[in-house]
Amino acid sequence: MANRLAWSEKILQLLRRMNNFYSAESCRASCYRFVIDGAQVGWILPHVASLLTRYPEVFNPPHGGVVSLCHNLDSYHSRSEAVDAVLKDLRQEAALTCLTGWRDEKYSVMPKFSDSPLMWMERAATSLFGVKRYGVHINGYVVSGIGEVSMWLGRRSHSKQTYPGLLDTVAAGGLAAHVGIKETLVKECLEEACIPAAIAEEAHPVGTVSYTYSNEEGVFPESQFVFDLELPLEFKPRVGDGEVQEFYLLPIDKVKELLANGDFKPNSAMVVLDFLIRLSFIEPDTEPCYQEFVTGLHQTL
Repeated sequence: MANRLAWSEKILQLLRRMNNFYSAESCRASCYRFVIDGAQVGWILPHVASLLTRYPEVFNPPHGGVVSLCHNLDSYHSRSEAVDAVLKDLRQEAALTCLTGWRDEKYSVMPKFSDSPLMWMERAATSLFGVKRYGVHINGYVVSGIGEVSMWLGRRSHSKQTYPGLLDTVAAGGLAAHVGIKETLVKECLEEACIPAAIAEEAHPVGTVSYTYSNEEGVFPESQFVFDLELPLEFKPRVGDGEVQEFYLLPIDKVKELLANGDFKPNSAMVVLDFLIRLSFIEPDTEPCYQEFVTGLHQTL
């Protein structure tokens, strides 16, 4: 019983960390709402809002807890180009460490995923504006002849910009502007794990995992579209583009153990936890924190 409670507490610590923007002591009260054309699309930390006052032709001065774009920036193209020029200038700021990870990847900016994008923004800068980011995660698993489930997990390359060397789902990736969810899934499966499109397309959507955390680099509201993919028993993922260094096929008990050891990329740990709950490897009769787990996996900003 003591071991089970210790495991549960470690999982709760992960969920609290990944949802720290909702805590009473978070920076949320001091953040400015980022507004475009009357709609809130993000959250901006005070020190970032201060830097933006250098660009009065792009950003209106903070007022009433809001930072907004100038009204003459009234199109997708004009907003995107103007903000991108500011960000390229701010790359010179040593304090904005997130911009050292510039990726030349465009992310859509909109109030809700179903809304038309109001602009695009460089991926590395989205945390400065607390813009919601979306991604795709694929749970790769196999079922043995006697019904035992095992999961395929990848060990991230030590050269990755973020979370090097930690465990990850079999394939995952951020949703770039104007690229579809299933298109991203198929692309990431092939590039990261050499899973052919004919197999990847069998993945089925099972929901989302959503959370918001903040740190010195900004605010990270994120939502992952989650897919389950039962892989053939004889199939073995292979290292593709070098983002993963090795793949492992692990029994569920081992996956649960690793989940509490901090060996996973944090949002991937949440996706795997969601998988374990949905497939009843974690049940409400035996897990005292079951409801807290479910709540922590599905927070909305």
